[in-house]
Amino acid sequence: MRIVLFEPEIPPNTGNIARLCAATNIPLHLIEPLGFKVDNKHLRRAGLDYWPHVDVTIHPNFDHFVDTVKPPRLVMASTKASTSHHRFAFRPDDSIVMGPETRGLPADMMERFPDGVRIPIWGEVRSLNLSTATGILLFEALRQTDLIVD
Repeated sequence: MRIVLFEPEIPPNTGNIARLCAATNIPLHLIEPLGFKVDNKHLRRAGLDYWPHVDVTIHPNFDHFVDTVKPPRLVMASTKASTSHHRFAFRPDDSIVMGPETRGLPADMMERFPDGVRIPIWGEVRSLNLSTATGILLFEALRQTDLIVD
């Protein structure tokens, strides 16, 4: 299993997700362009001193990620996906792809990789914070696949 951040824009979100990846021993893949420098102080602060414990790879673009990693399945996280995360059957080799904070994943990516998942939300709220959503999806995937270590 791995987390993929497609063109992340906000340093504290990426730092929080890096910390999540360190805590769960899940690789993190960042797809450029990034909305910040990797040495950004806010990014480092959000990840605290956990960065040395994160298996992080930066890719120049999404096709580079797909061509080099060759993930068995890409799970595209989107508010527009039809399947709720608790009804989606995650697999241990999934790559959970999260879109940029301000615009989400592009429609052509969602069409190219049809395995999509959403987190149900109610009311006028359009979406959840990227790091919150990533945590929800990752822990549901870990729960379903028995990859959680007690």
